[in-house]
Amino acid sequence: MHPKALLAASILALAAAFPAVAVQTTYTANLSGAAESPPNASPGTGFATVTFDDVAKTMFISVSFADLLGGVTASHIHCCTAVPGTGTAGVATTTPTFPGFPSGVTSGTYVNTFDMLSSASFNPAFLTVNSLADASAAFAFLMAGAAAGEAYLNIHTSVVPGGEIRGFLAPIPEPETYALMLGGLAALGWTARRRRG
Repeated sequence: MHPKALLAASILALAAAFPAVAVQTTYTANLSGAAESPPNASPGTGFATVTFDDVAKTMFISVSFADLLGGVTASHIHCCTAVPGTGTAGVATTTPTFPGFPSGVTSGTYVNTFDMLSSASFNPAFLTVNSLADASAAFAFLMAGAAAGEAYLNIHTSVVPGGEIRGFLAPIPEPETYALMLGGLAALGWTARRRRG
């Protein structure tokens, strides 16, 4: 069998062995003042994990942050920017802030799971501006914005009311993606070894 045909067959076999079923999609964001628009010189840092479950219709959020210049006044997800990874957008999630998000502090952590079929999980203006019929449509729109690199998590403070630190949501590859990649590398290695031998 021709080496390229063998490689293609190996990749197809691996793809069949590891079917990609979209249930949960996880994103991370490194939060900083430099990532704000406009950028600022805040020493604050943060890290966020956001997981969308498109079967359970939930959004899990975990955020940790430290060294902010001012006390936290609000935090939420903004979507959708006109250009991926840059610019600003309106608030998509609850306003004025995530329920229970630490307020008035310069460091802290936050963990919560949201019911994304509840209209309370969204900023009403997000639905109106984007002509979305209900929370289900809003959730699909938010997931699409995150997948396109057009959604960011922002922490606003008393010193920088427009947003002291933020980060765009970046996807984490699913385990089957790693398995497929490793299988392909193994097939390439095997093909290269056969050519030499």
